Amino acid sequence: MKTAVVILNWNGLPFLKKYLPGLYTNTPAEDAAIIIADNGSSDGSVAWLKEHFPSLRLILFDKNYGFTGGYNRAMEQIEAEYFILLNSDIRVPDKTGSFNWLHPLTEFMDAHPQAGICQPKILSECAPSYFEYAGACGGFLDKYGFPFCRGRILSNIEEDRGQYDAPVRCFWASGACMMIRSGLWRELGGLDERFFAHMEEIDLCWRAQNLGYEVWALPQSRVYHVGGGTLPNNSPRKLYLNYRNNLLMLYKNLPLHGNRNRFIFTRMCIDGLTSVAYLLQGKFSYFRSVWKAHTDFKKMRHTTPVTAGLPKNLSQLPGFYSRSIIVKFLNGKKKFSQLNFRLP
Repeated sequence: MKTAVVILNWNGLPFLKKYLPGLYTNTPAEDAAIIIADNGSSDGSVAWLKEHFPSLRLILFDKNYGFTGGYNRAMEQIEAEYFILLNSDIRVPDKTGSFNWLHPLTEFMDAHPQAGICQPKILSECAPSYFEYAGACGGFLDKYGFPFCRGRILSNIEEDRGQYDAPVRCFWASGACMMIRSGLWRELGGLDERFFAHMEEIDLCWRAQNLGYEVWALPQSRVYHVGGGTLPNNSPRKLYLNYRNNLLMLYKNLPLHGNRNRFIFTRMCIDGLTSVAYLLQGKFSYFRSVWKAHTDFKKMRHTTPVTAGLPKNLSQLPGFYSRSIIVKFLNGKKKFSQLNFRLP
């Protein structure tokens, strides 16, 4: 099998009903297979899949192992040259002639052996002319570990006017729709299950770069993402996972040289100021989420191994932005094109 398109489902029946038929129709069956891995759903997803898509392969788990654990267990059972992690709330565009959403990804990876991971342009299903928050047109990381995208700086999401239509090396690709070489996946040991969900794809891409592989955003392919399908953007649980996992990611992957502890301490201070702002706004659940994230990180770091092969300087990694994206945003730089960011 050339490509395995793997959807990890957990109580996502409405999304499967809405988007799986289009994916099935517009994915070339001659070199790709759609596989559904179910994380112990209780909403009738499995029965519906067996009735309406009996030819699709189903991998069933006894419970919800999270994004990380679910995909790790699924990929152990799949043989393919490429894996695609695809959220159930993704719509792929209709194919035109021989062109479809998948071919630009596989053709690029075939032609560039050092490219280990890539993503398409990810647009919003709710506002199709705009980029989608989680991934947009390639992900980057600032000097304090804050992720941002080509097409999305913090809360500001740009309209897609073709301004980012050139393929580009980036720091991370979105787990909403990510292609990775199966050999690289196995070499990395898959996703880090400590994360459960959120930030795990940035950690994966960071580790891949440490091994010398490249991460790319390829706008010649595009998909449309609803976003927030499992946990809404205003979920305290999601906030907790993002804050905790960001610190875990930094602890694992920051170079041992260059005052790593000072870097993490600075980031925790920034988080602390954010939590105070939540408190002053009366968002008490958000305040508790940040402090619980810090408390749990301090416990977890003692059993979290540091990634092998770390570079001595983060500037060696394409897509690392040596300035603060928050400071840039507050100074009115709310579009990626305004950052004067030299791309590789």
